[in-house]
Amino acid sequence: MKRRRLLQFAGLGSVGLILSTADRTLFARAIQNERRDRLNLQPFEFDVPTVDKTGTVRRSQMHSASFLPVSLAGADRFDMVSIAPANFWMGATHSEFRRKPVESPRRRVRVSPFLISKYPITQSQWTAVATLPAIRRDLSTNPSHFQGRDRPVESVSWLDAVEFCDRLSQHSGRRFQLPTEAQWEYACRAGTQTPFHTGETIASQFANYVGTSIYKAEPAGDYLRSTAPVGSYKPNAFGLHDMHGNVWEWCADTWHRNYRNSPKNQRIVASNRQPQLRAIRGGSWLDSPDKTRSASRSKYLETDLNRTIGFRVIMT
Repeated sequence: MKRRRLLQFAGLGSVGLILSTADRTLFARAIQNERRDRLNLQPFEFDVPTVDKTGTVRRSQMHSASFLPVSLAGADRFDMVSIAPANFWMGATHSEFRRKPVESPRRRVRVSPFLISKYPITQSQWTAVATLPAIRRDLSTNPSHFQGRDRPVESVSWLDAVEFCDRLSQHSGRRFQLPTEAQWEYACRAGTQTPFHTGETIASQFANYVGTSIYKAEPAGDYLRSTAPVGSYKPNAFGLHDMHGNVWEWCADTWHRNYRNSPKNQRIVASNRQPQLRAIRGGSWLDSPDKTRSASRSKYLETDLNRTIGFRVIMT
């Protein structure tokens, strides 16, 4: 769609009502293309498998996305993947196997555009940022239990992760922060409504978790007993890796025990009941597959460290 035609569409009062399905698709692509050009985003392509309840790959499709490369001396480049705005269903359905009350009630949430790191923050990225000038607190340059520059950083508190975001923001001139739970789940689902972005179940060739445990009818697999280098497994349809397993990921929100009265947008949820408890998402190398579901959520004290918890960052 040419820019002139885009402006014609944008000037209409009720775009969603008067555009055909094909025109709405063209309109969305035009918006995304214009945003990509404005931010100097770079396109990339990747293969995404979908499995049935036995863990058998039933479909494998090529997808494309765009990312913003952010360089930092002495560290692997940050690839910040562009996520388009959308409405999505957040939380687990009543029929979802091993769902928990904290994942309900399921509700429709509006997410604005943002960029999110393709991988959890690595140890090389952490070390590079931890050597930058402190803002609110000191950071250890090498906190992880499982060592490896391309492994996810872990054994960092929520407060440490926020300090990391603040230092990176000051250094780069861009605004980095932790994702909200809504942003995280939308990014994890990548357009799916199944328990996993892989489909009805997951298997150990697609994520790092306790693969000897079974979720549906998939065969038992591997259990690494440690973190794995980021990007060791196939991405989801947004081009994001390790959204299931490897490490739990800190979110910006304080912990709230269910979604009653939660906002229907992506804003941070702040609770006064237990302000030091923070939400974590995604499960880890030490968890059974049900803990790694897209809707799965848990909590941890913002001051505490754990070898199963890391994080990724967003740019708004």
